[in-house]
Amino acid sequence: MLITILATIVVLGVLIFVHELGHFMAAKAVDIEVPRFSIGLGPKLWGFRRGETEYVISWLPLGGYVKMAGMEEMEPIEGGKAERDDGAVPVSDVGLVQETPARGPRDFESKSLPARTMVISAGVLMNTLFAFLVFTFSAAVWGVQKVPPPRIAAVNAERLPAGAEALAALPPSAEVVTVGDRRTEDWLEVRSALLIAPAGPVTLSFADGRTVTIDLPADDSLRADLVRALEPELAPVVGRVEPGSPAERAGLQAGDSIVEAGGRPVRVWQDLIAVVSPRAGEPIDMVVVRDGRRVSLTVVPEARRVAAGADAGASGPAVGRIGVETAILRERPGALGAVAVGARETWSWIALTVGFLGDLITGDASPRNIGGPILIGQFSGQVVRAGLEEFLRFMAIFSINLAVLNLLPIPVLDGGHLLFLAIEAVRGRALSLRQRMRLTQVGLVIVVAIMVWALANDVLRLFGL
Repeated sequence: MLITILATIVVLGVLIFVHELGHFMAAKAVDIEVPRFSIGLGPKLWGFRRGETEYVISWLPLGGYVKMAGMEEMEPIEGGKAERDDGAVPVSDVGLVQETPARGPRDFESKSLPARTMVISAGVLMNTLFAFLVFTFSAAVWGVQKVPPPRIAAVNAERLPAGAEALAALPPSAEVVTVGDRRTEDWLEVRSALLIAPAGPVTLSFADGRTVTIDLPADDSLRADLVRALEPELAPVVGRVEPGSPAERAGLQAGDSIVEAGGRPVRVWQDLIAVVSPRAGEPIDMVVVRDGRRVSLTVVPEARRVAAGADAGASGPAVGRIGVETAILRERPGALGAVAVGARETWSWIALTVGFLGDLITGDASPRNIGGPILIGQFSGQVVRAGLEEFLRFMAIFSINLAVLNLLPIPVLDGGHLLFLAIEAVRGRALSLRQRMRLTQVGLVIVVAIMVWALANDVLRLFGL
């Protein structure tokens, strides 16, 4: 529990800091006065002052802000009353607003339209840059996972949701050519196509000429079950050997490439499973390639009960297991290749996030799929236990989500401020302060409603509803 809480604090704290740092640096670059830099919303918890800026951590860790002189419409969010050095108070105690408050040379509104656009856009750009740098760093340090070909090695029929049962009849190694109107060159493209395609009928075509039409569910969890039911062809290379397992006792080692098992050739990982599963307690002769030479050994699988279907609480029949996991094969792309991988992954996640928002608008995705702070905390706890690489990648993906969501044209969000600037560019003059504040209050209501909905979804998930 403690690890989950700490991981959530790190994820939210770092990404909010990165976003607000973008606004802060851009404001300083065009000489805008910045009285406060806050991580969190609401009353101040802790802080210090350096120069003209007060740096604070606030009580509500679900956002942050950079308070810039001359942005009076943000006062309801920051929770304070704007006080200027010249004594002018744009927002009165009874909520009346001066239509034309005096402007200083370092106020946000005194700057040019391009300068203000840059300042507002900087937070989103920093979140996107953060994701790109993480993806690039991951590719350079840990390498890039070799993506399996677009072939379905096996189908777990018990996991298939209603409407997708026809996939259970596919022969082994069925090669997917298209999902709907989208061609698939590797397994990631198969997964992506199934995850982002609109709900309803979709036709998969295969290299042998057959076609299968299934009904894609709208619910994200059912869609995930569908993808997990389709097993890609994995190389028969040992990645991890469980301590004390039959594999360790037989002498299997990480990195071994299994080429024969029980007198049968092993081409993919599923071939090994097919030999081992029905032979619990029976010796199986194996041949592996280790450091370029063939090594023969004998392993005796032990009987283990596995979860039946998608229900992890139900036990199925006992099957043979030897205690090994498949290796994640990687290749190092080099410095320039890592940059290309970073750019490609960043764009891919942007497109996926935008597609999800589009599906919400059209009704192809259920609003129940929206998650809030509890879901973020659950994911943070899971990925931090999976290792640094997975934790950093989760932060990068979440950073892109924040960037895209902040571009929604809702007053209060960056997209709303950019909308105000676009209106100013078209009209030749800005909306009045009164109009901006009223629209900002409407935007605040919308954002709070979305947050309440997301939190309600989180609570319902906790209770399995």
